[in-house]
Amino acid sequence: MTHPLSVAVPRKGRPLEAVLERIADAGRTDELAALADRVSNTLRYEKAVTKGSVEADDGPYRRLAEYSDPEEPTNPEFTLLRDDREGKPRRIVFDAATVTVDGVELKLVGREEPFRALRTHEFALGFDSADLVLEEVVGIRPTGLAGLQDVNDRIDPVDTDVRVVSGLGDTVYHTLMGRPESLAPGEELDRAFLASYEGPLCISPRYERLVTAVLGTDTLENVEFVYPGPERSEEAAIADAGLGVYLTVTGSTARDHGLVLGEHLFPSETVVMRNTAEDHPDLKHALALFDGLNAESELAV
Repeated sequence: MTHPLSVAVPRKGRPLEAVLERIADAGRTDELAALADRVSNTLRYEKAVTKGSVEADDGPYRRLAEYSDPEEPTNPEFTLLRDDREGKPRRIVFDAATVTVDGVELKLVGREEPFRALRTHEFALGFDSADLVLEEVVGIRPTGLAGLQDVNDRIDPVDTDVRVVSGLGDTVYHTLMGRPESLAPGEELDRAFLASYEGPLCISPRYERLVTAVLGTDTLENVEFVYPGPERSEEAAIADAGLGVYLTVTGSTARDHGLVLGEHLFPSETVVMRNTAEDHPDLKHALALFDGLNAESELAV
């Protein structure tokens, strides 16, 4: 008897919703669409409770009991974690669900960092943010990365067996942005501009390695990283520094701070990953399912 193919997925947020939407699209059944909606709506409500914008009628244990039905294996399961917000509130997050997609039985298993679970060979297949791959294993070189297609070439095979397969298209971009007066008339805010720039570049501290990998050490030779203060938003801090890199979809909040948007440096999206040292009878079929829906971002593994 073949066991379900275990798949590491995020426990909450945009990446998990992207995975559930991809599975619903691949399966094309009302049951999978309903599962995606149920999990996403539950976690959005729980996020609102954790942030204090909604007050729940019941405590977390009673809500958890209402959400999970261990007697029905096809229903989603949830669990409690301590959130990192002030006071360390308990937050309900996704734990597991078993789904069948085009004849392939998948057991979705929630992990705080699915990429690391693949690195330790707990799973053969998983989904996580492309950012984490850059932050952990992509090599730093003089030249930068143009996009997802360059990622696997920068991974040292001695360091990890994990490779990126494709992106899910839930793209938020790491975008170069700055004050208009930083540019000469007709000048573009792009990598070429940064190559001749000398001065501060404001970024979130956690993205220092990512930005370095994306831009390359040659481009950053005369650039000094600076960081937002604890009470300052990223866009406001970039406006103070004059130039910076931050995640954006529309750029509306950047414009509120008088910033202009430059080059989209790198897509921050959820990616399909596999551990090339692990196998399962249904792995090839599962990979074909997920790749076929977004062929333009498929990578060579």
